[in-house]
This record gives sequence, structure tokens and C-alpha cells, in this order.
Amino acid sequence: MQINSNDLCYHLEVCGVSKGFPLLLLHGFTGDASTWLPFCPSWGKHSRLIIPDIIGHGKTEAPEEIHRYSIEAAAADMIVLLDQLEIAQIDVLGYSMGGRLALTIALLYPERVRKLILASSSPGLKTEEERTFRRMKDGELADFINEHGIQSFVDYWEAIPLFSTMVNLPNRIKESIREQRLSNSTTGLTNSLLGMGTGSQPSWWEKLNMLTCEVLLITGEKDEKFCRIAEKMQAEMKKALWIVINDGGHAIHVEQKEKFGTIVSDFLSIKTKEEDCFDSRMDCKS
Repeated sequence: MQINSNDLCYHLEVCGVSKGFPLLLLHGFTGDASTWLPFCPSWGKHSRLIIPDIIGHGKTEAPEEIHRYSIEAAAADMIVLLDQLEIAQIDVLGYSMGGRLALTIALLYPERVRKLILASSSPGLKTEEERTFRRMKDGELADFINEHGIQSFVDYWEAIPLFSTMVNLPNRIKESIREQRLSNSTTGLTNSLLGMGTGSQPSWWEKLNMLTCEVLLITGEKDEKFCRIAEKMQAEMKKALWIVINDGGHAIHVEQKEKFGTIVSDFLSIKTKEEDCFDSRMDCKS
């Protein structure tokens, strides 16, 4: 499906029960809507899944103007997209970059979000010094993509420590993820880095206590950096549950698909964060 939002053509997939509560799914950097399609059979039983390719990714347009990629602009695009689908309120799940976008939507448009799920994500960087350094590194990475091309970048991206735990995935899954990453455009990825990177977006750390919706934080046990971030985020939030999935890294929705899928389904079906932990085999931090 193609929908125009603020003069930008977005591609999105829709699946699940038509009368189910809408669930907006936001992929990570280098991903696209196909990230979430494996969950359609399970989550589609209780939700109507709205799955866009974020600006600069997949089949969505990749404009030249970097300002068009700001996380606030991307959030506004999502709201217009929902308006065109006549959806007043959503649950929203975002992974990594998509989690930062999901959090932005929940903070800027709180009346539109019922429940928020952040997987391996953050509110950005706390200090201007950190943001300045990250903008420099993202600029260097954007230059690398422009100079060496998508294939060399994907070779580099797959080898960074953040994704080291994916090495044990079946070859067919790794090949599918690589093929999808290679389908992205140079313009889309470079501008996404420059416009929507953690160094470019506002820091939302001081705004976390303003969230009024129920929040679920999910991290993989082996993703130590984002476990530390999730612990700090939970301490700042009024209504947040944090679950750590054993034997999972950053890409927990791929590495531990069944556990991740069950956790999300259970969270969407409960009414309060005081419910019992979803699975006694998992480490639940409430």
C-alpha cells in the first residue's frame, strides 16, 4: 500500500484482524516493513498491524533534503498516515531507531498512544557533548556509504559488535536480512544517519516522566549497553515494565522471535503493569 504523508510517498503493509486495536510497528536503521511480517500470524490475531517503511528505507521515498528526516518530521508523518487510515489511537512498537521514533510519537502526540513498546532502544543522548561526537561519527559513516557504496557499508554494519550475537542465526535468516539491507538506497541511509541519528535528535531523557501511557521496555540479556539504558529509562518513567530476554542480543525480535512475540502479545492484552510477569522463565524487572 502507498500513502502520501506530508508530500512524501510512504509504503506500508497492513495485516491482522480489521477490528483489532491498531499496532504501529517501526523497524530499525537499515530495516524495512519486512522486519515485522513474520509476526503477522501471531500478533494479527489480536491487533491490526500497520507496518510502514520509515523515510529513506525500503520502498518509501528517500528525499534529498536532510531536514525531512528529522525524528520530529518522521513522527509528524506517522500521525498524518494514521489520520488517512482513520486511526485515532494506537499501540506502537519500535526497535532501535524505530524505538526512538516510537518514543517521539508518544511524547509529542500523547493522546494518540495507548501503549508503548521499546525494544533495544533509547531516548537519545543526554549531553550536547555526546550528541556532537555522535553527529561527527554519523557524518563519517555517511561519507563512507557515499564513497564505498551500500554493499561495503552492509559488510561493515554486519560486523559491528552490536550485532555479534546474530552470528549463530541460521544462514537463511542471515542471508534474508542481508538481502533486505542491500536493497536500501545510498541517499536514504546517509540522510537517515544525518537527520535521524541519536546525535541529531533531541534528548528525551528529561521528558520520560511525562509519559502517561503504559510502557514496556525489552532488551536482550547479551546487549549490555541497552540493558543499562533500559534500567535508567525505567527509573525515569511512571508506568514502565522492563523485561530482559535470556540469550538475546540487540536484535531480540530476530534472535528470540518466539519469546519476543509472546511478550508483546501478553503486554498488549493486560490492563496494568501490576500483572504477573509474563513468563517465569524470563527475567522480569518491574
